[in-house]
Amino acid sequence: MEMMKLALMSTFLFFLLFSTTSHAHLAPRTLLYSFSKSSTNNNRSLTTKELWFNQTLDHYSPFDHHKFQQRYYEFLDYFRVPDGPIFLKICGESSCDGIANDYIGVLAKKFGAAVVSLEHRYYGKSSPFKSTTTENLRYLSSKQALFDLAVFRQYYQESLNLKLNRTGIENPWFVFGVSYSGALSAWFRLKFPHLTCGSLASSAVVLAVYNYTEFDQQIGESAGAECKAALQETTQLVEERLASNKKAVKTLFDAAELEIDGDFLYFLADAAAIAFQYGNPDKLCSPLVQAKKDGEDLVEAYAKYVKEFYVGSFGVSIQTYDQRRLKDTTLNENTGDRLWWFQVCTEVAYFQVAPANDSIRSSQVDTRYHLDLCNKVFGEGIYPEVDATNIYYGGTNIAGSKIVFTNGSQDPWRHASKQISSPDMPSFVMSCHNCGHGTDMRGCPQSPFNIEGNARNCGSPDAVEKVRHQIIEKMDLWLSECHASGRSSM
Repeated sequence: MEMMKLALMSTFLFFLLFSTTSHAHLAPRTLLYSFSKSSTNNNRSLTTKELWFNQTLDHYSPFDHHKFQQRYYEFLDYFRVPDGPIFLKICGESSCDGIANDYIGVLAKKFGAAVVSLEHRYYGKSSPFKSTTTENLRYLSSKQALFDLAVFRQYYQESLNLKLNRTGIENPWFVFGVSYSGALSAWFRLKFPHLTCGSLASSAVVLAVYNYTEFDQQIGESAGAECKAALQETTQLVEERLASNKKAVKTLFDAAELEIDGDFLYFLADAAAIAFQYGNPDKLCSPLVQAKKDGEDLVEAYAKYVKEFYVGSFGVSIQTYDQRRLKDTTLNENTGDRLWWFQVCTEVAYFQVAPANDSIRSSQVDTRYHLDLCNKVFGEGIYPEVDATNIYYGGTNIAGSKIVFTNGSQDPWRHASKQISSPDMPSFVMSCHNCGHGTDMRGCPQSPFNIEGNARNCGSPDAVEKVRHQIIEKMDLWLSECHASGRSSM
């Protein structure tokens, strides 16, 4: 009887202490684009209430004890007090303005889980410095970010225990991420297996790649023969017009500000890639193929798509592609572009260069273009340590356990992910016409946003739901093993 009273009192204190929590329902180029920007539409976010804690600036120094304020969020509506799991949703390479109401909301409801989300160091409002000089960026790395997550996980568990008037108790934790944050999710389980029961690594780019020619090759495969041919002809025509009247062709795309031809051609290549990456292939291919059949100007047809969809609907800023602006070290809404390029230029590369043969993008988007950008923007000597990154994490030979990898069949990033299952690390591919980046969490298309990751508009909803069922099976098993052991991990 006394134990029952204590349990009821703990539950009461929990809801009393958390009663102030908001439960309002709510691109850098070449990227992995994480869609962290919350909409004002209340249904799109589980919460947008900002919370803060003091994070260590340099986890590798025994002498530097500097701290910075790191932003995070929590959502507790579905939490089964006191022993429900805690889902850690990792924010990636952009401002993190809330917890999106994607498929993680469905999973949290099913498992009775709390959801917490930590903004990546330097991005959004979690900047340790007032400027982003190359010197100030020396603490921006995936390794530091993983320690951030470990420290935060311990902080949150201890604060939860304090609120529940208990000590030494560990809830079972499960980690989630999509894209770069999907890689962080896998790497977190690899490096801190005692802190999580398992991880979901959705479209996780765990393999750092120097010259990522497979990106362009997958665009061609996803496009199909007709659309691929139209895209290749468009690129050829653009290159010819750049040689004869570059101002006119750049103006046609409303991109005259991109004075460097490589920046302009990268912009055009990304505009095509994004259609397949985020599940909108028909937005690009249907009008372009039709224009080719009708003998219309392919460059004008492509410009219409770029202006109306890529810049208009998708919302990309052309300034993102201007490497002169990437030199800007002031903190502003475009800072994330510079930050991600620093990670690209120092750790992971993913240089989306044109393949030697049968390329869609211009051959001017080559290795030299990327290396010049890195040195012009951040200074001489900046170079991506791809081999060191892969040695440290293992690439696609990651020696982890209890990690689920998922990929969409049309996603050009899939070739930097783990696509072959290995013991205790299953890998699932969702195959459909518009299965792109993070389909298991975001549904179809992956942009614009789908509440709860609705998959009804996927080319094969059954393919997506089958993978989701497999994810749930693994989560159920690994969380139950944590409960059985009385630990947060095994």
